[in-house]
Amino acid sequence: MHNGEKKVVLAYSGGLDTSIILKWLITKGFEVVCFVGNVGQQEDFAAIEKKAYSTGASRVYVVDLRREFVTKFIFPALQGNAMYEGRYLLGTALARPLLAQKQIEIAGIENASFVSHGATGKGNDQVRFELSCYALNPAITIIAPWRDPEFLAEFKGRSDLLRFAHEHNIPVNATTQKPYSEDENLMHISHEAGILEDPVYRPDENIFNRTVSPHKAPDAETSLEIEFKNGIPVRVTNLSGPGFSVSDPLELFLYLNEQGSRNGIGRLDMVENRFIGIKSRGVYETPGGTILWQAHRDLEGIAMDKEVMYLRDTLIPAFSKLIYNGFWYSPEMDFIMSAFRKSQEAIDGKVIVSLYKGNVTTVGRESPTSLYDRDQSSMDIEGRFDATDSTGFINIHALRLKAHNLVLRKDKVYAWRNGTTE
Repeated sequence: MHNGEKKVVLAYSGGLDTSIILKWLITKGFEVVCFVGNVGQQEDFAAIEKKAYSTGASRVYVVDLRREFVTKFIFPALQGNAMYEGRYLLGTALARPLLAQKQIEIAGIENASFVSHGATGKGNDQVRFELSCYALNPAITIIAPWRDPEFLAEFKGRSDLLRFAHEHNIPVNATTQKPYSEDENLMHISHEAGILEDPVYRPDENIFNRTVSPHKAPDAETSLEIEFKNGIPVRVTNLSGPGFSVSDPLELFLYLNEQGSRNGIGRLDMVENRFIGIKSRGVYETPGGTILWQAHRDLEGIAMDKEVMYLRDTLIPAFSKLIYNGFWYSPEMDFIMSAFRKSQEAIDGKVIVSLYKGNVTTVGRESPTSLYDRDQSSMDIEGRFDATDSTGFINIHALRLKAHNLVLRKDKVYAWRNGTTE
C-alpha cells in the first residue's frame, strides 16, 4: 500500500479520458482513489464503479450530491438571478465547486496529497476545479494530465488514447461516442465541440436529449403555480391536472425539469467568452432552471423595492462572471452572496406560469409582501395620490436638463461669433 505522498484522488467519470488517466497515474507509481459525483447525470454508476476497480483503482467513492447541488448551489444562484453574458444559466459552472468540495473532502479522508481531473487545457473546467481545490485546501497538489508535458507527449490524439486502452485492457464503448462533447447534471445538459464548432451549423434534432422539440410539444398549455419563500422555491403545483403538488427541494426541481422537458423549454444556442480568452459555441438545455429563473424574476417585480432591485441588478454580471470563472469560494463571492440573501428576505409569494411550445409566460402573481398598490397605480381612482404633486417632481428633475441645454447654447453662440461653425 502506498502512503499519502503517492496517493491521488481522481475525479472519475468512467469515460475514455479519465479511464486512461486512471491507468496512466498508476503507471507513474500512484495509488489512485476514484471519486464519482452524482450531480444528476444519467449514468450507470454501478458500472462506472466496477470499471474503475477493474482499471486499477484502490477505492471508489460514488456520492449522491443531487440534493446538495439543488439547495446549496442552484437555489443560491437563483436568488441572484445568475445569468452569464445575459443568457447562460451556468449549469456546468455551478456543479464544479460542489464536485471539487467533495473531492477535497475525500482527499482528507484518504490522507491523499494529490487530486487530479480530466479537464482539457483549453476549457473553463480546469480553472473551476483547481481554484476551488486551492481555496478549500491550499496545501493540495493538483495533477492536470492534459497540461502535463509527459502526458501530452504520449497522447497526441484520440487514436493514442484508444491504443493505450487496448494495451491495458481498458474497455471502451466506441459506439456511444458522439461527434461533439456533452456535460450533464440536474441543472442542464451542454453540447459543444466537434461538429458544433462551426457557429453556422444548425444542431440536428437528435443532439437534444433533455427537451422535446417545441414543434412536437403538446398543443395544450401547462399551468404551474410556483411558491417562493425568501426567494427560494418551496412548492410547485400543477394547475392543469389534478392539483399535483411537490415541496421537497430535489423532487421539486426534478418535476420542473420534467414539465419543462415535455414542453420544449430551455434551449439555448450561443457563442460565449471562456475565462481563458477563447470564444466557444455552446448548445444548452435547461428546462427546470429556465422556468424557475423566469418565475423568480417576476416575483421580485412585485415584492422587491425599486432601488434595492436596481442596485442588486448591477451586481448580477459580476456574480455570474464569478460563478463562470470558478470563484465560488472567494471573498468577493461571500460579499455578493450576503447582499443577495439580504435582498431576498421579503421575496415571498406565488407565481403562475404557462408552459407552451418552448415558451415560459408569467400569467399571474401574488405576494404577502407585495409593494404593489392597486389604488395608487390605477388610472381610474386617485388612490391617495395627489396628481398636482407631479408638477413639482417634474420641475425639480428638469432643472439639470435646463442647465445643460443653456450651456450647450452658450457654446454654440460663442462658436458662431468666432466663425468656427459652418
